[in-house]
Amino acid sequence: MKIGIPAEIKPFEKRVALLPAAVAELTAMGHDVFLQSGAGAGSGYDDLPYTAAGAIIMKDAESLYGEAELIIKVKEPVAAEYDYLREDHLVFSYLHLAANPELASQLQNTGLTAIAFETLMVDNSLPLLAPMSDVAGRIAVQTGTNLLYSTHGGKGLLLGGLPAAERGNVVIIGAGNAGGNAAAVAQSLGALVTVFDKKRQKQAQMRQLGENVSGLYPYPDAVASAIAHADLVIGAVLVPGARAPHVVTADMVKSMQPGSVIVDIAVDQGGCVATTRPTDYSAPTYIEEEVVHFAVTNMPAAVPRSASQALSAELLPYVKLLLEEGVAGGNVISSGINIEKGRIVHPAVAKSLRN
Repeated sequence: MKIGIPAEIKPFEKRVALLPAAVAELTAMGHDVFLQSGAGAGSGYDDLPYTAAGAIIMKDAESLYGEAELIIKVKEPVAAEYDYLREDHLVFSYLHLAANPELASQLQNTGLTAIAFETLMVDNSLPLLAPMSDVAGRIAVQTGTNLLYSTHGGKGLLLGGLPAAERGNVVIIGAGNAGGNAAAVAQSLGALVTVFDKKRQKQAQMRQLGENVSGLYPYPDAVASAIAHADLVIGAVLVPGARAPHVVTADMVKSMQPGSVIVDIAVDQGGCVATTRPTDYSAPTYIEEEVVHFAVTNMPAAVPRSASQALSAELLPYVKLLLEEGVAGGNVISSGINIEKGRIVHPAVAKSLRN
């Protein structure tokens, strides 16, 4: 098959889906791999190692999309790429269509088939979402820590505190990969951490992180009380394929102290905080109700080298599986199909786009 890896053009996005070593395995299998020149440079991989791995370097996106049958990229296609897409293309990437009806409509109208990393499921887990959730959870705390500085509009609080100074309160909504990683980082800094999750097992896992971590069921009153005293709130709710529910209401945000910070990792799926609106790294924050909001839709783009290494390692086996088995119904790959020949086939995506 002819595989195309385009350069990412979303603002400040420098990740690449597959490293040269992964490309070498695909070319060894007899597949043609086309790489847009410079696609790996932002992650520290220039064209030379890709050429050594057997890739064919294409000068621009138009020529790459023109040659390729399977498009493997990190982020969803953006408007500047729409004209390159064809009915016979198979797109394999993060899509997050539930929060992006314009893209869903465009892909439908093109008539192609699109498989979303974030909905491909194996044994009730999301293996292609997990590595970026790990990264986003860690970034959320690092970013929130900095945004609490008064120089960034925050309340001027050192999150971990000092012997003679109070420790910060961190509230995390959701204890999956993103929330769990956020909790681990916040705990290690010495903050007081409260994690809400509906699953008892997840609550217990969070408590095991340390004495400064509580794992609780998200009763609305309990969430509201915790939010009112929070210095940093991290939204990490995930419903695969669907829009995230607003667990944190506008009234809860209003109850927070001025200079507090919200980082909503769930923004890709619409956000789990009512006051969330998507941003990018050119203008990552805004203030609402005197609370600093950070809602960048591609948070892992800030660490492209680490993120690309993690993604490529997890992605390669599923690319091989796709090449070997195709998108036939009933296999692992078919679980990730959002759009098939122009028709939305993922139930959660379809329901979200109808609402």
